[in-house]
Amino acid sequence: MAQLIVFSPLIGFLFCFFFGKRFNFKVSQILTTSLLFLSAILSWILFFSYIGEKETQIIHIFNWFTSGNFIVDWSIRLDSLTTTMFVVVCSVSACVHLYSIGYMSDDPSKERFMGYLSLFTFFMLMLVSSNNLLQMFFGWEGVGLASYLLIGFWYHKPSANNAAIKAFLVNRVGDFGYALGIAGVFYIFGSIEFSVIFDNAENFKDHTIHFIGLNFSTIDLLCFLLFIGAMGKSAQLGLHTWLPDAMEGPTPVSALIHAATMVNAGLYLVARLMPFVDVHHHGVSGLEDFGLIVAWIGGITAFMAASIAFVQNDIKKVLAYSTMSQLAYIFTGLGSALYFLNIDEYYAGYFVL
Repeated sequence: MAQLIVFSPLIGFLFCFFFGKRFNFKVSQILTTSLLFLSAILSWILFFSYIGEKETQIIHIFNWFTSGNFIVDWSIRLDSLTTTMFVVVCSVSACVHLYSIGYMSDDPSKERFMGYLSLFTFFMLMLVSSNNLLQMFFGWEGVGLASYLLIGFWYHKPSANNAAIKAFLVNRVGDFGYALGIAGVFYIFGSIEFSVIFDNAENFKDHTIHFIGLNFSTIDLLCFLLFIGAMGKSAQLGLHTWLPDAMEGPTPVSALIHAATMVNAGLYLVARLMPFVDVHHHGVSGLEDFGLIVAWIGGITAFMAASIAFVQNDIKKVLAYSTMSQLAYIFTGLGSALYFLNIDEYYAGYFVL
């Protein structure tokens, strides 16, 4: 069932890409929308099956690549967090696909638009179902690519092209931090699989690492590098400038990517890292506590974005800044949860937030 949820949108994209022009545009619209509703229905069934206590399930698909001790498998990790994100992504995407049939009715490139929407949904589902940091990075970069294509969908508009390039470049800054975090995690743990990282995090509770001339708490530093990527995807303070301009894309794009799904990728990353961060310790210098950093950045961004939204005249930019503010509120809640909650209480607290 999980494989069908993840790969159904990819089937829709491949059909639009290879056969969309050979058939009437209605075929592409109906097929992609039907596949998304199929994924949405299955995601709800899977979600209800994971209510209550249930062990994490790893579905191995294939070995991606092996280089010495660096072994990366393509797998789907099923737990309560994954199934919750499945419901959010599939349900929102299915509704946006359906809405796009009418909204884009006069556009000459309907097949291409529906294909891009399905491609984005596939990458987002791959991101939230990954069992290791590199597979998540694949989905992470994939949603960035799909976002670039969708924001600049009306490529004849210079403003749309500029907004797409800006979003792409700003997110690359955050992704550089994410990539450093992946390298650091493999250097310390010898693996990038979540189960290995979570099981061995306690062994590095008091471990320090020398970086840019200073000694830092290893876990705090690794989490902060990964969090830089989350700041970019979720448009937090310092890496927030791309989101208001990204509203240049068609309205369904704003609804799908910049209000409901892609911008939640940063939140998901912080939530997924909770067992890794739930090692109560204090750094030697610099980073004192990762949870407090997340909470402070979220709080400052929430106030800043809400203040900017007050003086905007463009309704889509008002929505962009309000989205940024609401995401920041959730970061504040997650950061507080990282600081105050223990691991057994965490996931329940996440769902309440």
